[in-house]
Amino acid sequence: MHISGGCHCRAIRYQAEIDPERVSICHCTDCQRLTGSAYRVTAPARPESFALISGEPRGYIKYGDSGGLSRQFFCPNCGSPLYRTDGEGSKIGIRLGSIDQRWDLTPKKQIWCRSALPWVRNIEPLPRFDGED
Repeated sequence: MHISGGCHCRAIRYQAEIDPERVSICHCTDCQRLTGSAYRVTAPARPESFALISGEPRGYIKYGDSGGLSRQFFCPNCGSPLYRTDGEGSKIGIRLGSIDQRWDLTPKKQIWCRSALPWVRNIEPLPRFDGED
């Protein structure tokens, strides 16, 4: 599937090819802190299919909960998380919230569930509103 996306302030834009069947939710504590939320949703892409169209993201290197090297990239202007690569640059994971076609993508699995916050298992009973209450 061809996707496009970018940061909140639109300074950075990209395009890539992804496999929608490989979209996943990660509950690790690194992803919770990185997103400021309960989990992160990622769409993996082949590095050769990923292209920056505009802007220059900023990055930093971190060892993840798995012990593997992870390079995190974000917009230096608005701070939006955009994607990550492994230490060799052989894998890229695009942050779902930055993808223009995110409505067409549904996670197919969850990982690092031992770190999941207990309330994420079932939010269906919570009251729902179409706007801010």
